This record gives sequence, C-alpha cells and structure tokens, in this order.
Amino acid sequence: MYELALANGLVDITHRPKLPSIIATAMDGTKVPIQLLQETYEAYMCFLRRCEDYFTGAFDPPPGIHSVGEHVQLEIAIYLEKVQNNNVRKLQRLIFNCLLKRETCITGCNNMADIDLVELGSYKELQGGNIALPSGYSSILDPIHNKLPPDCIKMNSQVTKIKWPSGIDNGTDSEDSDKTVIEVGGEDVTNETVYVYCNDKIYEADSIICTLPLGILKSNDIFCPKLPKYKEKSIGRLLYGVVDKIFLYYDRPFLSQDTDEILLLWENDEIGDWTEKIYSFSKVNDTLLLGWLSGNEAEIMEKLDDKIIGDKCTEVLRRFLNDPCIPYPSKCICTRWKANEFSLGSYTAIGVGSSQLDIEHIARPMYVNNNKIPIITFAGEHTHPNFYSTVHGAYLSGRAAAEMLIVCKREDEPLNTTVSDLSSWVQGLPLA
Repeated sequence: MYELALANGLVDITHRPKLPSIIATAMDGTKVPIQLLQETYEAYMCFLRRCEDYFTGAFDPPPGIHSVGEHVQLEIAIYLEKVQNNNVRKLQRLIFNCLLKRETCITGCNNMADIDLVELGSYKELQGGNIALPSGYSSILDPIHNKLPPDCIKMNSQVTKIKWPSGIDNGTDSEDSDKTVIEVGGEDVTNETVYVYCNDKIYEADSIICTLPLGILKSNDIFCPKLPKYKEKSIGRLLYGVVDKIFLYYDRPFLSQDTDEILLLWENDEIGDWTEKIYSFSKVNDTLLLGWLSGNEAEIMEKLDDKIIGDKCTEVLRRFLNDPCIPYPSKCICTRWKANEFSLGSYTAIGVGSSQLDIEHIARPMYVNNNKIPIITFAGEHTHPNFYSTVHGAYLSGRAAAEMLIVCKREDEPLNTTVSDLSSWVQGLPLA
C-alpha cells in the first residue's frame, strides 16, 4: 500500500514521523514512570512472541492452554510473582491488562482468550511501521480506479443474492484439493451461468470474483444454493470481530504538546461500563483525539448517540488526567462496523478451534463440470492465509484472483508484471 501511495504522490517522503510520546495513567491521575512502562511493554511483547512460536510446530503449548489470552495470563502470573514491590506489581498488572485490551483491537476480537494460541503465528507482520495518508486512506482507491475503463464500476447497487449452478459436489473438496468441482448435468440442470441479483438489475456471468466480507458470508443468505458444507463450516469457525474508533474534535488544544497518547490503566478486573474497554486516547492532531474499543463493548457503544459517547469519553479523560476542566468535544464521530449492513463487523481473526486451513478453504475457487475457468473465485482479507485482517491482504488476494482468471483465459500469454510491483514481490516472500 505504501508503494502504491508513494508512486501516486499520496505521501510525503521527506516527512519522518516522530516517535510518539506516551504516558500511562491510573484512574486517580497518577502517572506511571516511563521506565516501568517500557520494561512492562518489553516483557509483554516477549510473551506475545512466544505465543507466535507455537505455529512452527517446533514445540507444544502447556497442557490445557488453548488460547493466546490463557498463555499470556500464565506468563504474566509467573512474571509478577518475581516482583517484590506491591505497588510496582499492581501497576504492572494494570499495564498488562491495558496492553491486552489493545491487542483485542489489533487482532479483532472481544477477548484474547478467544484467539487460538497455535494459529497466532500464521499472521505475518510486514516491516516498516504505520503512516497516515494526509488526504485519507480512501485516496488510495483513486489511482486504482483511474486505470479502469469508464463506467465499469456499478455504484449504489446492493447485491441481494448470488445464484450459481446447482448440482452435485463430486467430492474433490477434501483438505488436499486446491479447488472444488461441482458436477452440473442431468435432464433439468445444465446452465453453467452465475447470476448476481442486485436491487435494480440481475447480472449474468461465466465467472465472478466474490469479495463480500466474512460478516456477510456468515449471514448465510446470499448464495443460492448454499456454499459447499466445508466452506460453510470454515466460515462459521473463523471470528469476525468488531473494532471501532471514536474521534473527538475540539475547538482548541488542551493536551500538553509533549503528550501524543494516554494509556488508560483501569483498575477493575471485570468490565462494568463500555468505556472501560477503551485502552487509550491518542492525538491525530492537536484538536483531534482517537480512542479504540472492541468486542461486546464496541457493540454497546454503536447503539448510543454520538453526543452521549462524547460526554462519556470526557468523563474518562477528566478522571485519568485528574482535570475537571477538560472541555467537551465540539463534535464526536464514531465508526459502527457491526451495524454496517454491508460489513457486519470489522475484520477476521482465527479463533480457538479454527485454523489457517479455514482461510484456505474459503479462498478455494469453485468450478463446474471440470471447466478450466472457475465459476466463483473468492478474495478479500479473510482469504489471505498470512495477511488476514489487513488492507494489503485484501489487495493481494484480489490481484491473485484476477491474475488466475487471466491465466485461465490466456494460458499461452505471460502476465505483464513489472519488477517494481511491490505486491508481486510480497507474494514471493518466504512466509513459512
């Protein structure tokens, strides 16, 4: 994505983002010493790396430990047993809890106890950190859209049903197969066309690439007939979490210039109010703050009015900064991914009992009558085995699906892929 943005002038290569200045505060406004915060964070990252190591199969997890949350909590307990000072131990426990809440937003789940321990390492992190596009992330679509023929994208046309040839699954959907073949024949069914029903028109096609989000696939009412059972089971096993952002706009700055993020060290073991799932507020700029929350609490937040959300966040900031004069935001804007009927959630995670194989099952193309060209190919973040939950995963899976169709149609013509194309380079990375 960075390569694409850079090539189209969407980022300033001369601007180097500074390291953020982060403070952690308890509920009474007490600030944690930066050295203690750094030490605790490094220990936490070590715990997480050990979880990722199980994916290689070099060694087995402890007996009875199946989730990332369970394993990290075990590591935390062992670590804190060695801390002699009671106050330090308490603060470190609060920091660990805060970092686990942060992890639910990164991973896309309600609780890290929901995430499969062995599969955590299936996700691959690309080096380089994160940047923001000054004109907004959606500006990345313009250079892609501009290369397409005019009027080839149909906007504001909701897909209500995808009807594909019914028939008999001939059994090639085993775990060892890279495709599913449906035999269509007999006296009544010979049509090999797929029909896409929209609210204003029905489109006919020999082949489609389906990029519907996992949340829509989970709703189980789009495909007619239903997808093969192995796909439905994999769709059901994977998690599709809810992660939301809260943007607080202010008429004037009120945070110190040397504070970029405030970690909130909630002291309650059990979450009572939805605001207790917010792990931090960070500066987007001097008059705009961003808060994150996930899971059940995010779903509760989505049902509230923006004004109420802004007021509640102000109460939180006043408490943790011990400052009753912090102003109310002039405006509060929130994402509501669970309520979005075209998404029904945020992004994919591998929950306890699911695996990378479930992602590969969903991605597997479907063929009819042993035709060379698949009738349905699947793409989207939920179909990339290493970059699920990411934009680059969605982008690369879409490219791969499109390239496969091109190869099927023009087997004798080599693909024109330039060396400078980062997506092709990434696809060639050794990820095992």
